[in-house]
Amino acid sequence: MALSIVDTARGTRRVAREARQAQAGSGAPRNRGIFDPKLLRGALVPAIRKMHPLSLARNPVMFVVEVTAALVTVILASDFIGVTKAATGEVGRGTGFELQIAIWLWFTVYFATYAEALAEARGKAQAATLRKTRSETAAHRRCDDGTIEEVGSSALRSGDIVVVREGETIPGDGDVIEGIAYVNEAVITGESAPVLKEPGTDIRSSVTGGTTVTSDTLTISITANPGETFLDRMIALVEGAKRQRTPNEIALSILLSGLTIVFLLATATLRPFGLYANAPLGIVVLVALLVCLIPTTIGGLLSAIGIAGMDRVARFNVLAMSGRAVEAAGDVDVILLDKTGTITFGNRLASRIVALPGATEREALDAALLTSLEDETPEGKSIVELARTRLGEIAAEGPGATATIPAPGSTVATVVPFSAESRTSGVILEDGTVVLKGAVDAIVAALDTAAPPELQTLSDEIASLGATPLAIRRNGKPLGVIELKDTVKPGLKERFAELRRMGIRTVMVTGDNPLTAKTIAAEAGVDDFMAQAKPEDKIARIRAEQADGHLVAMTGDGTNDAPAVAQADVGLAMNSGTSACKEAANMVDLDSDPTKLIEVIAIGKQLLITRGAITTFSIANDVAKYFAILPAMFVVPYPELNSLNVMGLARPESAILSAVIFNALVIIALVPLSLRGVAYRAAPAADLLRRNLLIYGVGGIFAPFIGIKAIDVLITAIHLA
Repeated sequence: MALSIVDTARGTRRVAREARQAQAGSGAPRNRGIFDPKLLRGALVPAIRKMHPLSLARNPVMFVVEVTAALVTVILASDFIGVTKAATGEVGRGTGFELQIAIWLWFTVYFATYAEALAEARGKAQAATLRKTRSETAAHRRCDDGTIEEVGSSALRSGDIVVVREGETIPGDGDVIEGIAYVNEAVITGESAPVLKEPGTDIRSSVTGGTTVTSDTLTISITANPGETFLDRMIALVEGAKRQRTPNEIALSILLSGLTIVFLLATATLRPFGLYANAPLGIVVLVALLVCLIPTTIGGLLSAIGIAGMDRVARFNVLAMSGRAVEAAGDVDVILLDKTGTITFGNRLASRIVALPGATEREALDAALLTSLEDETPEGKSIVELARTRLGEIAAEGPGATATIPAPGSTVATVVPFSAESRTSGVILEDGTVVLKGAVDAIVAALDTAAPPELQTLSDEIASLGATPLAIRRNGKPLGVIELKDTVKPGLKERFAELRRMGIRTVMVTGDNPLTAKTIAAEAGVDDFMAQAKPEDKIARIRAEQADGHLVAMTGDGTNDAPAVAQADVGLAMNSGTSACKEAANMVDLDSDPTKLIEVIAIGKQLLITRGAITTFSIANDVAKYFAILPAMFVVPYPELNSLNVMGLARPESAILSAVIFNALVIIALVPLSLRGVAYRAAPAADLLRRNLLIYGVGGIFAPFIGIKAIDVLITAIHLA
């Protein structure tokens, strides 16, 4: 079966919209990605600035190359003015040869810094577009005495209260505390359809600065100071201004530094060995050997790979708090997914209300209506609508059914809000009557007598259909069951199958009863499920998985999700969620799409695979360079070594120069791969390792043989060596 390639480059609607707008505004041809001439030109000067020794010192491999380039330049100048001269029989001590080696060593350093500058240029171009949405706007701030004063958005601080009217731009990130209105979030998500915002909910009370209120008025509590908003943080992210090296990058840098030290010591021993063999080796030749043997390819591209990975995450409108979070996503092997909104559409609606024996349909409808009058959730509103519709139909059926429909709050003394602990909600009437709806087992536990068998039968029937049953009781008597239906998102079964091939186990988390959870889990194709899960159950499951050596990812949007999101190795919070959840997470999805976690994991894996592939290619390159340079260095005293000249290189100088030129050009040749990433396929890790070892390991051995030979033929033909 062919493996599907995961597209990690397309980005979100916002990215596509910005590209279309830029193209329409300039009349330019379509964007060519990393080959965009504007980006290529924009990276030229920053690459030169990055060659400063203090800047390059963070990259030990390229710092060594720069030091050797400076050393060869000094030797060239010294030989040119006659201060020094070559020893008798010394290979590669002509000024023309030294000049070419010096030039190509400097090019090696420049190509490495250019790759990093080009990766940052892509981020800066995206940041420039984001910055256009972050403009100074007028804000109507509410003072302590209730008056309104107009200030600039930059004057707002966390805790300030602002009033935003229809047509105005929201001046900063915050939570809605009063009012209900639609907000256009196209500048963030690219989706032009306005989104309803209202107070008191986990998923609809959060707003982002730069978005526009399209109806009514909102009162907002600002939650971020200037420079700390999500747009500000995203700009800093894509620009790379605050990018720190990840633990994996640091570990790889230490490994590369160790290899560099080993090759440096090995190269240093060759000079006395050459003197003993009556074949004096010049510093320039030894420098060329050192630079060709140390892993300059991955050393030059390591930073660019990390920046490009962060850029790909940003293109999906995901704000990663650090590169470490992106890398952790690549190692995830267990995903906890909330059922509502992730596996299902999250729009559970009441489809029927069934009365139990001993209660009339009207009693069940009245009770269902009363329990939901103060319930502002979509489920609660759908119950009110269904109950009112059915009561109206009953009232029109004839005598004996003419009672009026209760008005909201007309007989309610106390509202009983839903809680994860009780799993019930409802009202207490003025006469002390308690009317509740909730999970069947929670309602049964509060009954005065044993629950009728019909209650369990009916709830099992509803659960077997993948719907959620809610029982209704008045005081200690059960009256009926409400059926809430949701729909599993299409295509998830195939996506979960891909995750399974990648070695990732999916766990659905839901507050539904076990039978409903089992039905939906089977329909969606997840590997496991947690039913009737409370917040503490999620944390316990994550800790158990981590104790077994697994890395766990989880999405969340509510305050009750925050502890579990914080405990997970990768916590993806929805931007529409609460501030507590977003602060606990190490990633925030500005599109508020829980299924985005799958793309984030693919990007993380692609980042790790790309780094590993280029590291493999870089080290494999050394084999061919041995065959190019070592015979050239010792062919005079030891003619037998010419048998190792399997490439048939013309002269010792041309062999050494060809290897140095190839070493520089391969960096710039691999820049597109380092920025785009290795094509990622959903497959087990062992299969991906085998494939990449074949392509980049074996390919890394044979490519230099071809490249060095071609360069040798060319420079020999034009008499450069």
